Amino acid sequence: MTTTSDAVRSPVRARERTPNTAADRMKALGRAELTLLARNKSAMFTVLALPTVLTVSMHSAVSSMDLKQTGLTVGTVLLPGALGYVLLFAVYSTLTGVYVVRREELVLKRLRTGELRDLEILAGAALPAVLIGLAQAVLLAVGGSVLMDVPVPGTLWLAVVGLLLGMVVMGALAAATAAVTKSAEGAQIAVMPMMMLSIAGSGMVVPLDVLPGKLASFCELLPLSPVVGMIRDGWTGAGTGEVLRELLVMVVWTFIAVLVVRKRFRWEPRR
Repeated sequence: MTTTSDAVRSPVRARERTPNTAADRMKALGRAELTLLARNKSAMFTVLALPTVLTVSMHSAVSSMDLKQTGLTVGTVLLPGALGYVLLFAVYSTLTGVYVVRREELVLKRLRTGELRDLEILAGAALPAVLIGLAQAVLLAVGGSVLMDVPVPGTLWLAVVGLLLGMVVMGALAAATAAVTKSAEGAQIAVMPMMMLSIAGSGMVVPLDVLPGKLASFCELLPLSPVVGMIRDGWTGAGTGEVLRELLVMVVWTFIAVLVVRKRFRWEPRR
């Protein structure tokens, strides 16, 4: 029977027999992780089904909101929210579990004995979740736009940049969460605060424009708020000042996550 360690190590060892680049090593590790992800039915459900199910389920709630004074429509609320769900479930939640499980099974420790550098290990393990998340985000955005008759974003590049930066932020936060999580079982609980705060306060379901001023100002500082805001700005347009503020919040959260990873991330089981 093929174990997790064998599945991850075998393609990497095959690559190590000949000179290769960092990209080659990460692709080899990414293929192994994709194989393991495909075998995990619960993880595949979380990645592929939950974002769509939650988006459909919040349609009635968004439809009942008074959005006239915000300049938003049901579509421009739902679509950025759907991409936010992709970032939370396909990237953040999935990667946190991957990092913790691979550490507890000593896979990360073994990988460090080869040519793979630390950043390559983390990035390679993240590749399947990120690529699946990107594909799902495109399908949800295109399908949702057609079904809800929402026009193509006026500044499409802004929505794309927001999504890509969101992948970076969520990936970094996943590694930081794994750094302070002791077990695979604990990972399922460790991701809940971030997910609950993001769903409730990052504009995914209730736009920050309809919240009271002080509460909206606080929610703007949550990790996923600037990501959802920048994606939404792609559809509605935004001033330079607003985009710069969103970028600043994302940079700060990424810096905090990287700092936690550098200080606390362990490559072997926590005792």
